[in-house]
Amino acid sequence: MAKFAVMCRSIKVLREGAVAAPPDEIEAAARQFVRKISGFSKPATHNEQVFERAVLEITTASRDLLEGLEIRGARTA
Repeated sequence: MAKFAVMCRSIKVLREGAVAAPPDEIEAAARQFVRKISGFSKPATHNEQVFERAVLEITTASRDLLEGLEIRGARTA
């Protein structure tokens, strides 16, 4: 399995050449992003639904981005 580089502010690169990260890593990165921008590591009960919806939407958008990227010259294996 490929090792993914770390960027500033602890955001991981989720693509190594033409190889995207596994779904659980994409979801973990989305959760980290939502935590970072919301300022909450665990939302209060009254914020849980909007927090989880944001994680799902960012996970979906990230997966769509990674699947849609065209990486010229990258190896696929």
